Amino acid sequence: MTRILVVEDEERISSFLEKGLRANGYVPTVVDDGGRAAALLRTEEFDLVVLDIGLPGRDGYQVLEDLRGRGVSIPVVILTARDDVVGGFERGADDYVTKPFRFEELLARIRARLRPDAPGAPTTIVAGDCELDLLTRTLVVEGQRVELTAREFALAEVFLRHPGQVLSREQLLSLVWGYDYDPGSNVVDVYIRYLRKKLGDRRIVTVRGMGYRFEALA
Repeated sequence: MTRILVVEDEERISSFLEKGLRANGYVPTVVDDGGRAAALLRTEEFDLVVLDIGLPGRDGYQVLEDLRGRGVSIPVVILTARDDVVGGFERGADDYVTKPFRFEELLARIRARLRPDAPGAPTTIVAGDCELDLLTRTLVVEGQRVELTAREFALAEVFLRHPGQVLSREQLLSLVWGYDYDPGSNVVDVYIRYLRKKLGDRRIVTVRGMGYRFEALA
């Protein structure tokens, strides 16, 4: 069980992160101000921190300085809309993502900082005759390697993590395209067509009025 502390004061973003992290096997705790984050980091154990810089009260830099000042080496990935990324590294951050960001981008940073032994960060996902390697970013179907674009890979990853589960267009937009997605866009349908051409029609089933379901074929 990998625990991640998410420190973000924008509810839209924190909710987006919490849902995405839970869907990928992590256990997130969400707080919206730096003071509460600093207090939690003194009393509870986490495996990684996702830390916004622009927080009310105590900002992210102060939280980071307090953490490193106590000699705590937990990985910290900062979220920032600022240009001063260097400031984060100088204070002890391990990585950063610039807002606006896509969830799979942040997820890749988290996995990189948790590897190789974090139990919540598997490197291979197998669903039926499909095997997705998260390190090499490759997909093998029926023993044959299938070439995917970055976005196709991200969409395939969501499906393989949830075999047999109906995923709505809104869920797919949020997980693959990020929190700034346009709910009226048809981009999901477009990329579903791309994936079907590469994986076969039987593996991605349309559930009318609800969304799409990935079938793990033996």
